[in-house]
Amino acid sequence: MGFNCGIVGLPNSGKSTLFNALTKSSVPAEAHPFCTISPNIGIVTVPDERLLKLAAIFKSPKVIPTTIEFVDIAGLVKGASKGEGLGNQFLAKIREVDAIIHTVRCFESENVAHVYETLDPVRDIEIVNYELILKDIETVNKALSEARNKSKSGDKKYKADVEFLEVFKSHLSSGKLAKDFQAGILESELLQKLFLLTSKPVLFIANVNENKLTTDDPCFLKVKEYAEGIGSIVLKISSKIECEIIELPDEDQKVFLEDIGLSESGLNKIIRNGYELLDLITFFTHNEKELRAWTLEKGLTAPKAAGKIHSDFEKGFIKAEVTKIDDLIKYGSENSLKESGLIGIHGHDYIVHDGDIILFKFHV
Repeated sequence: MGFNCGIVGLPNSGKSTLFNALTKSSVPAEAHPFCTISPNIGIVTVPDERLLKLAAIFKSPKVIPTTIEFVDIAGLVKGASKGEGLGNQFLAKIREVDAIIHTVRCFESENVAHVYETLDPVRDIEIVNYELILKDIETVNKALSEARNKSKSGDKKYKADVEFLEVFKSHLSSGKLAKDFQAGILESELLQKLFLLTSKPVLFIANVNENKLTTDDPCFLKVKEYAEGIGSIVLKISSKIECEIIELPDEDQKVFLEDIGLSESGLNKIIRNGYELLDLITFFTHNEKELRAWTLEKGLTAPKAAGKIHSDFEKGFIKAEVTKIDDLIKYGSENSLKESGLIGIHGHDYIVHDGDIILFKFHV
């Protein structure tokens, strides 16, 4: 698995239409609220042209790209945390995702009613954020109750946890996101265990009319200003156009995109920016049976990369034989690289780089 994203937004923001386009699935996307009545999960492969080049060099019989998982939940409305609508029932499904894709309606349509009648992207964002905060407060309350019970034993640790969680709850209750709270090392470890929704990085999707994709749409600019103000990324996408793109053969998609003034699909934009948002890289492994891509957090060592394949690889790590992808493409074969001394042998402290092709040596 590469990484996973939970898709949130108001009803009729184009959330499920976007999900359909991204995953090529057939989730209902009718023009009325709450048509998504259960969380939908779609897994798509991460496009990487480097895999094709490597497959040609290695003559790999099987090529396995890394993947991204999308989790789509029912639209959130004001009062979701108190049982309004259906979205709140499924928020638990995105507790353990790596990032949140927040779909914001920036399109006008006579056929698709806006749940709040008027187009106001910042208001819509804040409604969703408020419901996520309330869900986090619910989680903190449970942790606080548990810490209070344990603190009755006199254990100083749990007393400290109670004091911290009360301060943190006040932070959330003031309408602030979990990720905006400055916590110490021990407090951060406690918060990580709670899987808070508002602690996750957010990628905003401004869902615009197809004729606004290449113009400075005022609605999009409002979302952009908001996103930049909190250090997030915003992408301009038309869910309708994305649905049209996926119906085309691969060879026609590029022509279609060029015709409407775009250089890449929305899926590619989301994946590329998702990797940037989460500081992710891709490394490769191969043997006589398969060539495979793996997703890894930037800055991790070779043993941690080995652990992505199997925990035994990390525990018994001995060394890593590393080939740089640019060198391999230039020289055309591993034998040529060996003759040129360009295959590196590295130990436990080697930091894996994007595009590394790694053969792990380990003992069980």
